Amino acid sequence: MDPSLLTRMTAGQPYPLGAVSDGLGVNFAVFSAHATRIEVCLFDARGRKELRRFDLPECTDEIWHGYLPDAQPGLVYGLRAHGPYDPRNGHRFNPHKLLLDPYARQLTGPVNWSDALFGYRLNHARADLSMDRRDSAPAMPKAVVVDDLPFDRSGSKRPATDWCDSVIYEVHLRGVSMQREDLRQPLRGTSAALADPRFIEHLQRLGVTAVELLPVHAFLQDRFLLERGLRNYWGYNTLAFFAPEPSYLQHGPNDLRQAIRRLHAGGLEVILDVVYNHTCEGNELGPTLSWRGLDNASYYRLVPGEERHYINDTGCGNTVNLSHPRVLQMVTDSLRHWTRSYGVDGFRFDLGVTLGREGTGFDPGSGFFDALLQDPELAHAKLISEPWDIGPDGYQLGNHPPGLAEWNDRYRDTVRRYWRGDEGQRGDMAARLTGSRDVFDRRHRRPWASVNFVTSHDGFTARDVVSYDGRHNEANGENGDDGHSENYSSNWGAEGPTEDDAILQRRARVQQALLVTLCLSDGTPMLLAGDEFGNSQDGNNNAYCQDNPLSWLDWTQAQSDDGRALSQGVARALALRRGHPALRAARYGDAAREICPGVAAIGWFNPDGLPIEAASWEDGAQKAMALRRAALRDDGSADVTLLLLNPGAEAVTFILPQPALAWIRELDTSAPVAAAPVGANEAAVQGHSLVLLSATHIAGQTP
Repeated sequence: MDPSLLTRMTAGQPYPLGAVSDGLGVNFAVFSAHATRIEVCLFDARGRKELRRFDLPECTDEIWHGYLPDAQPGLVYGLRAHGPYDPRNGHRFNPHKLLLDPYARQLTGPVNWSDALFGYRLNHARADLSMDRRDSAPAMPKAVVVDDLPFDRSGSKRPATDWCDSVIYEVHLRGVSMQREDLRQPLRGTSAALADPRFIEHLQRLGVTAVELLPVHAFLQDRFLLERGLRNYWGYNTLAFFAPEPSYLQHGPNDLRQAIRRLHAGGLEVILDVVYNHTCEGNELGPTLSWRGLDNASYYRLVPGEERHYINDTGCGNTVNLSHPRVLQMVTDSLRHWTRSYGVDGFRFDLGVTLGREGTGFDPGSGFFDALLQDPELAHAKLISEPWDIGPDGYQLGNHPPGLAEWNDRYRDTVRRYWRGDEGQRGDMAARLTGSRDVFDRRHRRPWASVNFVTSHDGFTARDVVSYDGRHNEANGENGDDGHSENYSSNWGAEGPTEDDAILQRRARVQQALLVTLCLSDGTPMLLAGDEFGNSQDGNNNAYCQDNPLSWLDWTQAQSDDGRALSQGVARALALRRGHPALRAARYGDAAREICPGVAAIGWFNPDGLPIEAASWEDGAQKAMALRRAALRDDGSADVTLLLLNPGAEAVTFILPQPALAWIRELDTSAPVAAAPVGANEAAVQGHSLVLLSATHIAGQTP
């Protein structure tokens, strides 16, 4: 129906929030505790011309609501909120600014940067205490009313991988396909490319079980980046918590639903990286796009006694106030929306510590965690927290409640330092290989709670870890000072690309050792997309604004001899992980428990075959070591593995520990090998390499 023909709005209902069609009309419900009036503005289909305006006629328990008879899905709308413009007391109402509905399910049109997007007059002597009266509607995207049907799982089996069997593949939806020459140009960078059968087959061959997508919520392109000729690539700048990023779609939100369904059909779970800790509106000098104009004092944490200013525990200008019940409701409603309407299997929470903050600081029993873990839908999703932010006591690795996994940056740093050859890393490396029990073995948590990674989107790729001593971020326009300053990397003799064969060989060995270590450690491995074939970002360790070939995966590298060898090594290691329960502990338990005669669940040995004693652990010069792990199979037999690690430059011969077993050499990162029996009681391990041996013990047999 033509929106200009809609003539009346009735009281409607305060729930559900957002704009919801019942087939006969659309109900609007918007939270604002401090507004005095809220208007719904209707636009033409392209969002360019405002056609009608209606006041929401009722307010129930701080929910403004109204029902528009005869309105249908496809209706384009925005909001305007009236109330005090009093920044000193936290209120920034400005009805001249068109606002996005926080529950918008679909957007149309981009943000066209204009000074009118700001609630105050830029360059005014009173700064944000001034008020700008220009209409921002021409510069604003608009919300679209949609049929928000539940995800249709009929005809397809949704994968449900146990945590201890999970292998995560972190990937950028756009960057994974932008340089896919086997795809038609319009498909590149879209959801359809994510669901391409050839990509799914690549993941299946590799052995991953889940894709973790960098943010797909609609996000804002920062003005300062556009002025530099750059773009926000990563997407950690949320504009709408319920709507997919329009640039990732060809036709509409169903594109993403279809991609998720196809990934499911391929046996792959889908985890979303979600950003609820802050919004794209920034600090008091940022634009007024949605939450700030609807109820700034409720949606954001403000400095007590100085409510003009925002608490900035996120480093992004503002902090979402999850202590407010309606704000907490918005976040949990958003999570349920993605599970119900899109079929998402889990979430990785950016700056998860911020979400767990109450007025007194981080609290494992915060309202957010309580709401999440008691929810009958969300509690069964895969939930992962980034366990830090920049606020007080912001590093909380291991301190999240049971039911959540956590990104383990100690794993990343230790593994990098160990394979770089740093002294004094052997003891810490031992803890990381066995699920970081020193961090997570509490409150009956399981090893899967440690999400292990050696690289992620934030930092060097694995190839760059072995190719650069320092970051090279000049292209970001921040004088090369952004990004991590300490990467625990090494160029092994030359900074960046080189034709020196000796250096290239060392790099290849260390790179293979890093990735295979990840695959064979207890905990949940997370692989950065492209690491499996040697993708590089030319030494940029903060490529958040590089929406170009620097960040996009270079699939030609996957076809090179080196790329194939690396990928095959990772696939082989993940296949061994699946086949050996000793390589993926389901629980911590007693490390000294005897699994079969003379073989404990976990044992550590020096290259001479003798157990590592306390004094030896404290000897920083000792680097090479062997890890023996054992676990029972379902048939009662004992699965035993022996991991031999040599981070030094020279080969080391390991004496195999007692009792003697019928060892099989399964993997050697220095050279591809077929599985073969070990004919002696020793095994040579080349420099910068690791070797995996396995054995099976049948109950009643003598080792």
